[in-house]
Amino acid sequence: MRPFLLPLTFLLALATVQAEVIRLAPDFTFGGVGKPESLKSLRGTPVVLLIAKSPKQKELKVQAKNLRGIYEEFANKHVIFAAAFTAESGLVPSDIPFVIATNGPAVASAYGLQTTPNNGRSFVPDWMHLSVGGTSDFNIVIIGKDGNIDYQTDKVLTSNRVRDVIQNSYAIQATTGRN
Repeated sequence: MRPFLLPLTFLLALATVQAEVIRLAPDFTFGGVGKPESLKSLRGTPVVLLIAKSPKQKELKVQAKNLRGIYEEFANKHVIFAAAFTAESGLVPSDIPFVIATNGPAVASAYGLQTTPNNGRSFVPDWMHLSVGGTSDFNIVIIGKDGNIDYQTDKVLTSNRVRDVIQNSYAIQATTGRN
């Protein structure tokens, strides 16, 4: 039992340190009314960012459909839905209004994704090289109203999971003063 105590203590300390890390979301621009706007201009508003190769991508379509379940619920909190495309431009096939990043490949890169095709197929978050392995053509990033990344994954999330992340973000920011 004792040989496992030191590695367990190290893992707990590492988890505690990582839980306290606050990562400012990289800025990006999107088309506004009359002039481009930026993520910085949305400070005080949560943002759900979808990064995909194409608006036709299956994961993007499924995620947009899943977001429909929370769109009306979070309308009063002014949650912004954004998309960045790395290979093919277009609009998100959804009745939710999405803002579209003006330079999708740069956005993907700023969020730690390789936009250079890996074996001609995909881009991979930097952190995946260290732990998970594999590839992904899709990412969802949830940015809190304080402008920090609250959640990022290459998996399609249910509307309940997105709701939980946004609600937890509000609760944490209220208790820690991260507004």
